[in-house]
Amino acid sequence: MSGRTKVDDAPQRLVRAAISLLAEQGPSAVKARTVASASGLSTMVVYSHFGGIPELMRAVVDHGFKELGTAFAQVPVTEDPIADLFAMALSCRRVARENPHLYDLMFGLSTRATYRPLSDADLRLSGRSPAFRDAHAHVTAACERLVHSGRVERQEPEVIAAQLWSLVHGYVTLELAEHFIEFDDAVMQVLLPMGVNFSVGLGDRRERAEASHEVGARLHDSIVQGQRK
Repeated sequence: MSGRTKVDDAPQRLVRAAISLLAEQGPSAVKARTVASASGLSTMVVYSHFGGIPELMRAVVDHGFKELGTAFAQVPVTEDPIADLFAMALSCRRVARENPHLYDLMFGLSTRATYRPLSDADLRLSGRSPAFRDAHAHVTAACERLVHSGRVERQEPEVIAAQLWSLVHGYVTLELAEHFIEFDDAVMQVLLPMGVNFSVGLGDRRERAEASHEVGARLHDSIVQGQRK
């Protein structure tokens, strides 16, 4: 029975091992033999389950987006959709900071050849990924609530979600690259005001947008504190 269990959970063990290698040593450490060694399995198991490192990395990316979706799902739905969206933005930042190399991989920022998308369009690491779509659905749903709230001008929620995703992803990417080291608190000095400006651009009142972002920051802090207990 233990042998069956070992075989059945091999894919998950390989994915977890690859994620740990990314976090601890970076992308150059992810090779078939290192992943096999870290997972306590043979190199052949890597190839038998995934075909190679590119396919394994696709599974790693899917796992990363599932974790991001879980983080978004932990943000409760409140009567303030802008607060909810900012809490999601901070959750995205937290996930990225926990494993920057994984975040790079999820969004195609790695330059390693073995991480390049596979040629089959159905297998590409892009917005077509079901795992990405599931995570992004949380953002779109909050944008739909925002439009229905009447606080912003009516427009397609999917467009707002794409714009917001671009804003947050741009900030996170620059922060991970240490472009904000001159700021004492880049979240409060850059990300929060940028979110406020974005909300005002959509039609919200500045004072109300500022208050909502502050509520969103506190909401995110409460989520993190709850996880630590």
